[in-house]
Amino acid sequence: MTTADGIRPGHAVVVGAGLAGITAALQLADAGVRVTLAEARPRLGGLAFSFRRGDLSVDNGQHVYLRCCTAYRWFLDRVDGAALAPVQDRLDVPVLDVGRAGGARLGRLRRNALPVPLHLAAGLAMYPHLSLAERLSVGRAALALKALDPADPALDDIDFATWLGRHGQSARTIEALWDLVGVATLNATAAHASLGLAAKVFKTGLLTEPGAADIGWSRVPLGDLHDTLARKALDSAGVRTELRARVGGISPRDGGGWLVDLEGERIEADTVVLAVPQRETHALLPEGALDNPGRLLDIGVSPILNVHVVYDRKVLRRPFFAALGSPVQWVFDRTEASGLGEGQYLALSQSAADDEIDTPVADLRARYLPELERLLPAAGGARVLDFFVTRERTATFAPTPGVGRLRPATRTNAPGLFLAGAWTATGWPATMEGAVRSGFGAAGAALSELGRPYESPLQEAA
Repeated sequence: MTTADGIRPGHAVVVGAGLAGITAALQLADAGVRVTLAEARPRLGGLAFSFRRGDLSVDNGQHVYLRCCTAYRWFLDRVDGAALAPVQDRLDVPVLDVGRAGGARLGRLRRNALPVPLHLAAGLAMYPHLSLAERLSVGRAALALKALDPADPALDDIDFATWLGRHGQSARTIEALWDLVGVATLNATAAHASLGLAAKVFKTGLLTEPGAADIGWSRVPLGDLHDTLARKALDSAGVRTELRARVGGISPRDGGGWLVDLEGERIEADTVVLAVPQRETHALLPEGALDNPGRLLDIGVSPILNVHVVYDRKVLRRPFFAALGSPVQWVFDRTEASGLGEGQYLALSQSAADDEIDTPVADLRARYLPELERLLPAAGGARVLDFFVTRERTATFAPTPGVGRLRPATRTNAPGLFLAGAWTATGWPATMEGAVRSGFGAAGAALSELGRPYESPLQEAA
């Protein structure tokens, strides 16, 4: 089989159907390559998925993105789901502080339409959770941050908290601003985060375009986007998608290419993209594919705990808020998205949850329900209809100092074998954006090796 321009399209096998794998499969198929997408789970979407709990449709965790996430926005457009996950008109984050006397105090982190960095100045000036001196210090640190190059390898060896301390940031400022944002985006506190990755997050989100940090999130279950609509797009592109299909091994084929063992079937492929987590990738890599494959096992993981509470009445008027002075981090209203007809369903997203990821549900209930009543007085008179937790023990790679040298590039030493996943060397932390970008990188490298032209969608978005 050849294409209209006489070039043999080849056959690609993509292993893993998270966002990285789906993206790579779509990009390869759109370029005329025959693609098989293999996924061990019974669904698409990787670690951003939904499931049923009685009449509720539940996301395993709350996922958000920013307007600056051009790759993930491409993904939403490509699967015809952008209207289902809109972005705020302007950044506006309600922040409730219950750590001081006098009950919960509301502040807001928001922007206006002025150029960078003035777009945040007015909001910061009115932010009540920091003193005037602390607010002024934030401005100075932001200017210093803007001068950093996130791609500088030297930044990867420094932890973000040390850098913030050197630039006059108090413990309170780190808690009420830098960690408020950083824990949610990096899945680590400043003390455990690479300065390079932190600089990438804050420079891209806050110091590029006025609207870069506007927040978007799905108003429908994630499975509608990452599974149902993604499967429709894959089918339309001609991708053969195999679910509940675990790849047992890959091996070189005589004369070039690869043999992929897939649940009793052996597939011949010119190209293989491994879009699975680092430990699974390590197990599948043929000898010599990476100079030091053991480094993959040195990439740590960071967990996320999600607490789900269903009340018999409405207790929160806002779509979401962040909290200070409480173990609660971020709370989202998932009532409409879940299909709940009466009452209100709140989802608490608890990042960097190493200390709580294995805590029994009863203990979590005893801890978080009183905290919600402190934050939301209306919850004190409401009846809890359901309380449950979801635990992602390997939610993201750990963005610790030094992780940059462990993250591999998409190309391997083996012709026709490529890597994808948010844990690869995208320059981004472990986000949906990073996952999609890795899919672009793997598809682009594969097409280049196949002799096919390729133009990244990111070039069009630039």
